[in-house]
Amino acid sequence: MVTSFPSMLKRLLLTLEMIKFEHSVFALPFALTGALLAVREGGGAPFPWAKLAWIVVAMVAARSAAMAFNRLVDARVDARNPRTRTRHIPAGRLTPVFGWGFVAVSSLVFLAAARELNPLCLALAPLALGVVFFYSFTKRFTSFSHLVLGFALGIAPAAAWIAIRGSLDPRILWLTAAVTFWTAGFDIIYSCQDFEFDRDEGLFSIPSWLGLAAALRVARTLHLAMLICLAMLSAVFHLHLPGNLGILAVALVLLWEHRLVSPTDFSRVNAAFFTMNGCVSVLFFFFWAADILFFQYANRY
Repeated sequence: MVTSFPSMLKRLLLTLEMIKFEHSVFALPFALTGALLAVREGGGAPFPWAKLAWIVVAMVAARSAAMAFNRLVDARVDARNPRTRTRHIPAGRLTPVFGWGFVAVSSLVFLAAARELNPLCLALAPLALGVVFFYSFTKRFTSFSHLVLGFALGIAPAAAWIAIRGSLDPRILWLTAAVTFWTAGFDIIYSCQDFEFDRDEGLFSIPSWLGLAAALRVARTLHLAMLICLAMLSAVFHLHLPGNLGILAVALVLLWEHRLVSPTDFSRVNAAFFTMNGCVSVLFFFFWAADILFFQYANRY
């Protein structure tokens, strides 16, 4: 049976809604920061607009594949969770067949983008997909799944560096660590909503293991570790006032994020998760891009 174009378009839009396509903003600015640092270290080479475009394509495609994969793998669990049973696949708004097709197409787009970047990116692309897909299984056997998710996003800046330079500089791993700790911290906050469900289902998470109050303390510690990593990143790349003001801005947003939740009140967790973390990544990129680009070109003239 041939599917009509309007029906296909509707399912595609539903899939983008399911994977929260707009939340690509979370990790993308950090990847672009890694790319800009690599550009700066390249000296006077022409600005690589085409490579930056392919980095964006690769990032969006990899995240889309990973999110759709996660929704498919977790569909049965989501159907039993009152908070998630209305998601598209458990609710029957999308079929698993279409979801798997979307994962396949997104993965192919990611591989094609990696091929356009350089041979090392293409060689590492299957490993990157393996990491982002592996996360979906970790809640079934380890409470450190939050860190696995963090690492899945954290490899983006290092990957962007490789895309620009063709090799890895260990200094950029400070940004990988920062994104890993940041993501793990806000994922712990978000997972506090499912504290009781995870315990009842035998799923692993920091909240279900340590309890809500301790989980929030762990999240705060991880976000402090993020700030330390950003300070180290600034030091090894010799950033200036704008970059350090960016770290301060991130610290203030994270402080506000933690003020929005408490062990007895998660009514504002969506604001803490979506709004605050979107602000973290965008503000960080704004300040660091301004620092990198201004001083790079100021030193030329």
